[in-house]
Amino acid sequence: MGGGNGAPPAVTTTTKPRTSESRARELLDRAARLALRGHGAVEPNPMVGCVVLAHDGSIAAVAHHRAIGGAHAEAAALLHAGERARGGTVLVTLEPCDHHGRTPPCSLALCHAGVREVVFGESDPNPAAAGGAARLRSAGIDVWQCSTPWTRWLHAPFALRVREGRPWVIAKWAQDRTGATAAGVGADRWISSLRSRTMVHRERARVDAILVGIGTVLADDPHLLSRTHVAARRRTPIRAVVDPFLDLPLQSQVVRTVADGRVTVFTTARAVRARAEMAEQLRMSGVLLRPLLPEAQGQTLLRGVSEEGIRICLASLTADGASTVLCEGGARLLRALLAADLVDDAWVFTSSNALECPAPDPRPIQFPERNAFSLVSSVVRNSDRVEFWRRHRQGT
Repeated sequence: MGGGNGAPPAVTTTTKPRTSESRARELLDRAARLALRGHGAVEPNPMVGCVVLAHDGSIAAVAHHRAIGGAHAEAAALLHAGERARGGTVLVTLEPCDHHGRTPPCSLALCHAGVREVVFGESDPNPAAAGGAARLRSAGIDVWQCSTPWTRWLHAPFALRVREGRPWVIAKWAQDRTGATAAGVGADRWISSLRSRTMVHRERARVDAILVGIGTVLADDPHLLSRTHVAARRRTPIRAVVDPFLDLPLQSQVVRTVADGRVTVFTTARAVRARAEMAEQLRMSGVLLRPLLPEAQGQTLLRGVSEEGIRICLASLTADGASTVLCEGGARLLRALLAADLVDDAWVFTSSNALECPAPDPRPIQFPERNAFSLVSSVVRNSDRVEFWRRHRQGT
């Protein structure tokens, strides 16, 4: 949020010492956990949380950015705190923005509120919005940074999108206790429990795009829509299929449900020419064909798709407004994304059972040794162990 006209009122001066670093970390971590409630409602904006302390150090208000176009975390917290914010401290997970977008600048809101101190977790990586800290200092406010593991974790997706211009990629797969990832067809094909699948459907309702390979569509015929209750559904993602040879069946669930959510197929110009009638039928059904994939030359990662092709798919989704992409397989697409170092988070569901039917591809999906993934958390849900992994990258 950027500059405005007119000088803000003078900040109340005080001899009260700075907030201790230990308390700042504690409150910033609380704000970061609160900010996560905005997932699926605020993107492509960053998720942000804020705590306001009154002059006596008591908590006057807490808030988070709830929805894109709505009040930012600082503005919402200041509104709740009212006059208790004057002479107090504001702790926010991201540097207050200093540009006028859908809402006024948070930097000016803090100046006008008469706060004494502002502590922020991470610097704003967006050049258009950065500069809030400098404006606050020029108004006489004590401003300092206190980065924590929670604030770094929270803002890593936003920082990567700004820095690299591509969406944050979440890879999800289910495997049995032997590491096999492909089950049979029909009702017995599920590896993970109903509770785990419900969790995935909730995430489908919060991301901007779901990415699969054509092999998954041909084997499982998924519709890739969220079964989350409509009231809890935050967005309808683009359903994207990597299909270099244009093998997508007209009677597949993805095509038949195109009215319920956009479908994009990434293919090659050669396939569109060779299967012109099929391409026209898909277009008439409402499917968006993107003949962007380069013709296969030399070594490829996925059914004739090179690493360049996979990056083109992600860039196209970014151009369509996608900031978060959930990749649900199959195994070849997941391995290709990992090999290209394009996976940022991984959700691994491991069942305590073994598949009853032989898996077409029994090889487990593994993180490449050159990619530094760390286990964030591990929980048990019914018969599944669910592990959340994150890729370490510079600046995130």
